[in-house]
Amino acid sequence: MASLDSVSLAILLGAVLVMAGILSSLLALRFGAPLLLVFLVIGMLAGDSGPGQLQFDDVRTTYLVGSVALALILFDGGLRTRFASIRTVLAPSVVLATVGVLLTALVTAPFAKYALDLNWTESLLVGAVVASTDAAAVFLLVHTQGLRLRPRVGATLEAESGTNDPFAIFLTLMLVEYISLGSSSAGHVLLEFLQEAVLGAVVGFFGGRLVVIALNQVALPQGLHAPFVTTAALVIFGGSQIMHASGFLAVYLAGIIIGNRPTRAHNSVVTFLDAATWLAQIVMFVLLGLLVSPSRLGASVLPAVAVALVLMLVARPLAVFVCLAPFRFNWRERIFIAWTGLRGAVAIFLASIPMLVGLSKAYLYFDVAFVVVIISLLLQGWTLAPAARKLHVALPRAERGPRRVELDLPGQLEQQLVGYSVRPKSLYFRRGLIPSWSKPTLVIRNENILTPTEADPIAPGDYIYLLAPPEKAESLDRFFVDMQPSTAPDPHLLGDFMVSGEHTLAELAEIYGVKVSEDEAKLTLADYFDVHLDRAPKEGAELALDEIVLVARSISGGRVNVVGLRLPEDDETPPPLTRRQALRRRLADLWTSVAGV
Repeated sequence: MASLDSVSLAILLGAVLVMAGILSSLLALRFGAPLLLVFLVIGMLAGDSGPGQLQFDDVRTTYLVGSVALALILFDGGLRTRFASIRTVLAPSVVLATVGVLLTALVTAPFAKYALDLNWTESLLVGAVVASTDAAAVFLLVHTQGLRLRPRVGATLEAESGTNDPFAIFLTLMLVEYISLGSSSAGHVLLEFLQEAVLGAVVGFFGGRLVVIALNQVALPQGLHAPFVTTAALVIFGGSQIMHASGFLAVYLAGIIIGNRPTRAHNSVVTFLDAATWLAQIVMFVLLGLLVSPSRLGASVLPAVAVALVLMLVARPLAVFVCLAPFRFNWRERIFIAWTGLRGAVAIFLASIPMLVGLSKAYLYFDVAFVVVIISLLLQGWTLAPAARKLHVALPRAERGPRRVELDLPGQLEQQLVGYSVRPKSLYFRRGLIPSWSKPTLVIRNENILTPTEADPIAPGDYIYLLAPPEKAESLDRFFVDMQPSTAPDPHLLGDFMVSGEHTLAELAEIYGVKVSEDEAKLTLADYFDVHLDRAPKEGAELALDEIVLVARSISGGRVNVVGLRLPEDDETPPPLTRRQALRRRLADLWTSVAGV
């Protein structure tokens, strides 16, 4: 019975610790403390050196929990990543995730060698352990501090944080193997890297496609889609690790594949994984805090602080500036990307590997990683928002989007039922605009369910449901937020090449002789873009109108306010390109799409 009581006590204490971590997030949000630091401190307070007096030194369990948690976090990050948003920054992100991690480790190693009195291999291991940025730490702090980063900067940080963990793990494992065996060759290291990367990418790609097929073809009971996808992610991770492939790379790529394909119950999967990764992150940080012994930190805390400062002020900035030199990032963006290299649970998780295999000085690696994470969360975490604003990489905070309710229709992948509350100043209510690819289906008014015909005219306070393709559903948000006040159209903009977005199609037809249908004659050019574009308009967006092409030249308040006109040319068509010219154009387009320049 005593053993049963001890198990029950362990469950109780574990649940209380996790609950304390969750509730402490309220304090952290109120006073600005990075949440991850709060969870670490709770673990320390519950440990043998704190008032909790819990004796915990199970490195194997910590490594197991950390592996599962990190796999889920990376999978969730891949699931939320829109490939279209990171495609243009894929090249700089991959360079940062590989060459950047290696440079960071190499620059940190000499300082670690002399500060901690290590040999060169051991100091390289210290550099590898703390070299990667933590995706969860970066985006959790960006979200909690209410930052909107410039798309190019945000996408680069997102892709780098999600892809640098596999390389850092590989580098750490290679160095641990070298220290354990005492020898290794460059050829062996290169072969191992290629095997991990290539096989991990293959497993992740095909594993993700299989999950998509299974989700769409197998009739699972309602509510089991999310657990199925979560366990499938862990199967992909575990299978990759058994095959000596990079399980972390595989699970991240699988998440990207699944997240960018139409699947059943996509919203419930994302919601479930959001909660699962949040819980996994809390458990991971609490366990890592339990492993730390403040009394043991005393001897190495000052050298570890020196390593942390060198890492943040020298190694990371140098690596970022070298890696981003071939790409068109301005100096402000490079400084911010360098400063946003937060260290989190990944560093402490990597430091537990030497402890697991029983290396000498293993606790020193762990203690140094712990101090680096603390300094990074305190110094970089608290200054993230001011740095973004000072360096002008933060965009003005957009109005909070409307509350959207999404319902997956059984057996239907092409359409999703999306609901919004109608606001009196919304684009939908003021102009009656709705995209051509969406269809109002029902209206809820005073707790009564009406058809759109019965509810006509729609009134503020109504709740309207529309059918829309899942990949375009978010684009409906802009029709249900308050409209930005628009300035009066400038009459001087009406000319041969540019017109104001406030002019109607009828006015355009009268001046330029284009044919416009009667239903659309009263639409302004801004309305025309809203109705016919699949997503929120961006500069350069094009729409055909009879014989001319409308080009969005300027955006204000999420709407087109200046439109360029591309008129039909009377000249003869240009001569066809030669083979050499066509090849050069294809290579230029390919480089532009890959490098993001």
